[in-house]
Amino acid sequence: MKKTIFSGIQPSGSVTLGNYIGALKQFVDLQEEYDCYFCIVDQHAITVAQDRLALRKNIRSLAALYIAVGVDPEKVTLFIQSEVPAHAQAGWMLQCVAYIGELERMTQFKDKSHGKEAVSAGLLTYPPLMAADILLYSTDLVPVGEDQKQHLELTRDLAERFNKKYNDIFTIPEVRIPKVGARVMSLVDPTKKMSKSDPNPKGFITLLDEPKVIEKKIKSAVTDSEGIVKFDKEHKPGISNLLSIYSIFSGETIEQLEAKYEGKGYGEFKQDVANIVVDTLAPIQERYHELMESDELDLILDRGAEKANAVARKMVKKMENAMGLGRKRK
Repeated sequence: MKKTIFSGIQPSGSVTLGNYIGALKQFVDLQEEYDCYFCIVDQHAITVAQDRLALRKNIRSLAALYIAVGVDPEKVTLFIQSEVPAHAQAGWMLQCVAYIGELERMTQFKDKSHGKEAVSAGLLTYPPLMAADILLYSTDLVPVGEDQKQHLELTRDLAERFNKKYNDIFTIPEVRIPKVGARVMSLVDPTKKMSKSDPNPKGFITLLDEPKVIEKKIKSAVTDSEGIVKFDKEHKPGISNLLSIYSIFSGETIEQLEAKYEGKGYGEFKQDVANIVVDTLAPIQERYHELMESDELDLILDRGAEKANAVARKMVKKMENAMGLGRKRK
């Protein structure tokens, strides 16, 4: 029997090269070995203010990108969080198991609420909803970046607490952190992770950037004055970042690339990095636009929501029974 994987991504704008390498690209491989639930977590997105029309567009766009990169809806369950009511129901029950102190200690809550006059209660209770996302599907493994490890630890704590206090119904999930490409760095500040929230658009590449834009961003990427293509994160973070991207897309090792560009300058190297990124993204962009202009995407999401609902409803019923909610039927 296959192990189960759950992963959710927020539809909060453009998907970057970092998101692709650190998450979406990994999903294509995972779908062959695991029973995968991939979710567009739109309810998490509204913990901060969103434009209604932009959010709707981003939800559909993210779903199209999942499929365009190679996620097969015949092999995985791809769905939108808000179309499966069990997520909000289970999230509330887990809020009632969570403690305010442990929610206030979450690094992301502290970061996002710092300096704000007022923050939504949803920002504080985000982690129990995330725990519900995962626990509803008896998830064995959750592929996440380093920034989500703390939330996964809390998910495990809440599952164990619920199992001990009420009934032993939850699988305790394990964290799965990608070994390669987990952190793609900013092109303008290679000491920081590439992020779509970067105020400088030159710092990140999105999967839907046009070829000329990609080329310009890579050519203007911050490097150093040494002129030697060599991997050294401490002293050459910019070149090391570009080498990592090139290696992942080409399949060549860092050592092979260092040998390939020995005695050559950064100009030729950057051009080749740009070319391989453009070539890799071209078929993804083509498939994306096909999906956005057809009814195929909505049919896929309808099927995904139906499959997810069938599984999640059963777990919510187990949770309600364990906690004594509702009427006992004869």
